[in-house]
Amino acid sequence: MNFDMKSTTSIFWCKFLFTAFLIFATTNCRNKTLPNKNNNTKEEVKPNIGRLLTKAPIDVRTPEGMLWIPGGTFTQGAVPHDKEAMAHEKPSYDVAVDGFYMDITEVTNAQFEKFATATGYRTVAERPVDWEELKMQLPEGTPKPNDSIMQPGSLVFKKSKTPLPNLYDFSQWWQWSIGANWRHPEGPDSNLKGKENQPVVHIAYEDALAYCEWIGRRLPTEAEWEYAARGGSLHTIYPWGNDTQKLAEKVNSWEGDFPISNTKKDGFEKRAMVKSYPSNKFGLYDMTGNVWEWTSDWYNSNYYKKNAASQTILLNPEGAKTPFNARSPYAKERVIKGGSFLCSSSYCASYRVSARMACSIDSAMEHLGFRTVVSAVDLRNSN
Repeated sequence: MNFDMKSTTSIFWCKFLFTAFLIFATTNCRNKTLPNKNNNTKEEVKPNIGRLLTKAPIDVRTPEGMLWIPGGTFTQGAVPHDKEAMAHEKPSYDVAVDGFYMDITEVTNAQFEKFATATGYRTVAERPVDWEELKMQLPEGTPKPNDSIMQPGSLVFKKSKTPLPNLYDFSQWWQWSIGANWRHPEGPDSNLKGKENQPVVHIAYEDALAYCEWIGRRLPTEAEWEYAARGGSLHTIYPWGNDTQKLAEKVNSWEGDFPISNTKKDGFEKRAMVKSYPSNKFGLYDMTGNVWEWTSDWYNSNYYKKNAASQTILLNPEGAKTPFNARSPYAKERVIKGGSFLCSSSYCASYRVSARMACSIDSAMEHLGFRTVVSAVDLRNSN
């Protein structure tokens, strides 16, 4: 079964209380896209793509650590020859995006440290657990856990010592760790020494937004992210083409028997320093593999079908208006992209460009980070 972990701190508690839900609730990243029951699609006007912003404005200075992504059109979603594609990556549909600036790499520990020092910000994983807020996201009647476990923390990956009977029960390799957060990515006894240039992780959605507000940027839409990840390769499974044999030299993923042994054929067992692998044709690094990345889009399992049914080119789409996932009815989920160091051919093939996953906005995990974008208009307005 191909799926990577996605979950939330809140749903973790539900799992903790209900045996099968002991560590966290998740939606299989092989979720089937649910039928769209609303067939009353309004007629849409085809956008004037001839006016797309493609060239970098000469009156705007490119921010340090970013580069210009020229606007253009592409087909969002799985390509027809992608045998690993999940149902919620289909059907594909046509999109046009204006040009924008994007971080060359994921936000690093060093960069996030500057933000935290300047603002005193504490991430979701660093804050006390508020039961009154938490219980609103759980089934009615859920009992309050013992105060001893209602402590700040996050989810960390733990290898299995023995072969597993199946890869459905992800609680076999994920562990709730009190004291784990972006400063202590492998648990309370770990630190950031020597990891300054690794992508920051254990970042919940609101943490990423707080950083964006501080630096004057935003998160990419799913359309912007996927367009940028393709790097101009519009009909391929990976940014470099369709050759899976190049994974170890192109992507930080799991090489070996997941989750027991990692051969580190690609050079790393967990997170790699940014720029450890070749960039795509736009000059962006780690758009697939290493860590998952937040986008601003709500996850809605009807979204792709609705867009495809419109039979028009969508101009700068911003995602679904509301979240919907029948498998996680209590969670408010956003789309994350790119896969992580845990993806493997036997477990998760989400190092593909079209791969996507639903992730609850209060999730904080060892393989989840982000990068930022900014438009030329916003840069002008900020000056």
